[in-house]
Amino acid sequence: MLGFLLARSGVDVTVLEKHTDFFRDFRGDTIHPSTLELMYELGLLDKILAIRHSEIHRASAFVGDQTVTMADLSHLPTHAKFVALMPQWDFLNFLASEAAQYPSFKLRMGWEATDLIQNDGVTTGVLANTPDGPVEIPATLTVGCDGRQATSRQTAHLPLLEEGVPIDVLWFRLSRNEHDPENGLGYMNYGRFLVLINRLDYFQIAFLIPKDG
Repeated sequence: MLGFLLARSGVDVTVLEKHTDFFRDFRGDTIHPSTLELMYELGLLDKILAIRHSEIHRASAFVGDQTVTMADLSHLPTHAKFVALMPQWDFLNFLASEAAQYPSFKLRMGWEATDLIQNDGVTTGVLANTPDGPVEIPATLTVGCDGRQATSRQTAHLPLLEEGVPIDVLWFRLSRNEHDPENGLGYMNYGRFLVLINRLDYFQIAFLIPKDG
């Protein structure tokens, strides 16, 4: 997204993606109304909503035998008053295709950043492994978006602050039938908590378990 916005402003930008495609499962592929509003401001809302997706307009939770409305998005001051559920690979492919229309945007799939180039304590680019061997990529600005095991953070010697939580989440999927609930977002009973995300053909399910359980 940052690469798209920079290229849209005429900035030369190179995005490195260590995988050769975006086809991986992510945890809860939700595109929230605030993001959809940004798509509207960029003139992309109709195009992105043309991609197959499901929508959450209202969300309910089931606590024992009681139903509780957790969210009603109909009052939001946005053009899309819902959460769109879309595989993140579709969203990323869409952004990549839109960004590719700008000549200053370069997406390098299968290129993995391995280290930072530093001169006198200043980061001036990255080293990367590519299908054709290692390369140096000089840059005025280097942005690391490489997740929890971040090469960029480690090589920049930036501190990591860890906050412990008492739970883990087990993610899995179950096939979905037409008569299954639309907005049964959370189910709490017998000391257990389950989240169902409607992905049209299946439910993406989050099951909360004790830490290291």
